[in-house]
Amino acid sequence: MAAKSYTLDFDGYWRTPNISWLPAKSGIYCVYACTYNQQEKIVSIKKLLYIGEAENVNKRVSEHERWQDWEGELRRGEELCFNAALISPESDRQRAEAALIHHHKPPCNIEYLDSFPYEQTTISTSGKNTELDGHFTVYTTAQ
Repeated sequence: MAAKSYTLDFDGYWRTPNISWLPAKSGIYCVYACTYNQQEKIVSIKKLLYIGEAENVNKRVSEHERWQDWEGELRRGEELCFNAALISPESDRQRAEAALIHHHKPPCNIEYLDSFPYEQTTISTSGKNTELDGHFTVYTTAQ
């Protein structure tokens, strides 16, 4: 496996009441704690909670088994928000997800926090990428 680079353009933010609008496509998604200003219709991202990947982001988030973990991280007045970047095939999604998790270490992720099983992987993010670094490289760790 050789070094790879990925460019991820994150779209969103979708609040919990609007998760049905998440793309029903292959991609990587992020879960955030956020607040919402109803008057100004502005979402303010407070904290990155989780990073995942799925063949169908909409279905995966809607049926995710970690909702209680995510909600357990919320403070008073906060709610869950989501964004997504489209990417396929599955092997690329998994590698990019692992690099994002290993680099950012979200509190609700378990896998890839302390190890990265792939060769050098460079990630560039753009769009709605609050709490994500715009450009970074992750290197293989000893297993």
